[in-house]
Amino acid sequence: MPLRTPPLRAVHADRGAKFTEFGGWDMPVEFDGIQTEHAAVRSAAGLFDVSHMGQIEVSGPDATELMNRLVSNDVTALDAGDAQYAAITAEDGTMLDDTVVYLLPDGETYLFVPNAGGDDDIFDRWVGHRDRWNFDATVENATEEYAMFALQGPDAVAVADDLADAALDGLSRFTVTDATLAGAECLVARTGYTGEDGVELLASQTDAETVWNAIADTGEGTVQPCGLGARDTLRIEAGFLLAGQDFHPETNPRTPFEAGIDFAVDLDTEFVGRDALAEATDPDERFTGFTLTERGVPRHGYDIVNTDNHVVGTVTSGTMSPTLGEPLGMGYLPTEYAGPGTNLRVVVRGSQKDARVQQLPFYKP
Repeated sequence: MPLRTPPLRAVHADRGAKFTEFGGWDMPVEFDGIQTEHAAVRSAAGLFDVSHMGQIEVSGPDATELMNRLVSNDVTALDAGDAQYAAITAEDGTMLDDTVVYLLPDGETYLFVPNAGGDDDIFDRWVGHRDRWNFDATVENATEEYAMFALQGPDAVAVADDLADAALDGLSRFTVTDATLAGAECLVARTGYTGEDGVELLASQTDAETVWNAIADTGEGTVQPCGLGARDTLRIEAGFLLAGQDFHPETNPRTPFEAGIDFAVDLDTEFVGRDALAEATDPDERFTGFTLTERGVPRHGYDIVNTDNHVVGTVTSGTMSPTLGEPLGMGYLPTEYAGPGTNLRVVVRGSQKDARVQQLPFYKP
């Protein structure tokens, strides 16, 4: 199957970006080097093309009921312009995906964002359950209509604010508004995936280049174009899950409680998987962070062993932290090994390296 391409692939290629396959998309992995891009986000502002993320719109008389039955959080708590994080769970309570749900400023339309490559399956899930439950709701896969950019870093909101026709500096965390940037209509949400302040923007694919260039050209280099490589090191420092890597519905099924996102589960709502999760609030394993105290870098798939040389877990994500200068890793561990300060070892290329459990996130701005 041919790779899907973001609307600005040619623009990124002209800029010198390197590309990689991710979730079935051909995406820029770096522009000027992961270290440079990572540092720019931590110190000023970086701009990511995240058009590989899915966008599903749900509207109609039964839209709220459909959403509330298919995500783990309570969407009835959302006012117009609010957003919330949630999991999409199977009947057994394990995660199919995680997502951000927006109730758009019109107060009638939900927009939620499945992970890259998941939009078709999630769209089918919504349509299938809508039809099974005979709900009056319209479900649209709008992934090919939008371009999505993430502007992240301590200067990000000010940069967006300068370009917008509305005051964005007063936009609260996890809210979304309509705004015009550089003459283009956008949805602007104060959300992100780097651990920094910032905004995520959705524009029509027709306006994508106008919006991207307006931001990227701001202040003659103030905003650093960034690729998925820096996005990964930033999100690991922030302790954020990556679907398909930190959990996978087939190869590593995990509940939201195992993954440490208990806050995204409201057991007072009747969503698919709710009954199973009500019996699983105290899991045997927890998503846990650790640092290596010896030279080496933990990578996905490496074994984690206890001090008696028994394998107790597997690294799901790891990197050498550009900000902290330490090798960081995450994975699922039995709760008796998940307490901060617990000594472990990680098998790096056949050699055991000392590690110590750390509280997530590793980094806070």
